Amino acid sequence: MLQFSSVTINDVQAAQQRLAGIAHRTPVLTSRIVNARTHNEVFFKCENFQRTGSFKFRGAYNALAQLSAAKKDKGVLTFSSGNHGQAIALAGQLLNIPTTVVMPDDAPTVKQTATESYGAEVILYNRQETKREELAQNLASDRGLTLIPPYDHPHVIAGQGTAALELVQEVGELDLLLVCCGGGGLISGCAIAAKSLLPNLRVIGVEPALADDATRSFYTKTLQTVENPHTIADGARTPSLGQITFPLVLQYVDDMVTVSEEAILRTMFFLWERMKIVVEPTGVLAAAALLEGVITAPGMRIGVIISGGNVDLTQISKLLAVEMRTK
Repeated sequence: MLQFSSVTINDVQAAQQRLAGIAHRTPVLTSRIVNARTHNEVFFKCENFQRTGSFKFRGAYNALAQLSAAKKDKGVLTFSSGNHGQAIALAGQLLNIPTTVVMPDDAPTVKQTATESYGAEVILYNRQETKREELAQNLASDRGLTLIPPYDHPHVIAGQGTAALELVQEVGELDLLLVCCGGGGLISGCAIAAKSLLPNLRVIGVEPALADDATRSFYTKTLQTVENPHTIADGARTPSLGQITFPLVLQYVDDMVTVSEEAILRTMFFLWERMKIVVEPTGVLAAAALLEGVITAPGMRIGVIISGGNVDLTQISKLLAVEMRTK
């Protein structure tokens, strides 16, 4: 297996150049209501407006663009609960690279459909019966495809870091950056980018309490795992941080916290209703930590990464019912 050196700010800056004119430079939104409620100046980096509806396009395109001509011709394979799969599929379409995506059969239908619409072959599996990493590795080996994992890859990490790079370039000084965490690709890249430009900035990762492996890993300094957590934040159902992302999280991230399922739902609907933006449960993790008082830091300039907006509309009635029961 290839061994990669650590990701640096130079890698993130190179990724930004590679993505120029291809990835959207997503908007940064503010809210007087949020500022008054939290006693902060808050800046939301809205990756729900990114191509394919999440930050994942950044890393996927950055990784595929750097493949050799021979590897591009053969094609790539990935495993994903949805957003990375869509991103790989679109990046492959743009770069004329055949793509295959291994996806759980309970992934939101909207994500399965979108991935196929970008031209990828989708292979479904049962989470309870199959380990996706093993299935993906076996398929990639059998077919001679290049495996591009969803987070544990230096080019993916560097691409994700461009979200924070853009945020700092646009708003300047920040005291705190809040980032959702699944496998650690986004938070690793964002922490590298932001802290390279703002050395005194604190970076805090946020994950669901039902999928708290990264938080436990951060505090024990030993890689922890979680098996198929039943969180509505499907993008954070990763089993653990990766071999590359875990050391980067320990090096660059200042703290990790968790939020409840109820907090995720309340925050999602709050952002829908008050900021008029469509966000998915995973996408609001960082915002939930701030709006629900898990993190209190009055008087600060705070950046919040909204990671995605791919909501399965067929599930909304169920989510609304749960949210109403918690009121």
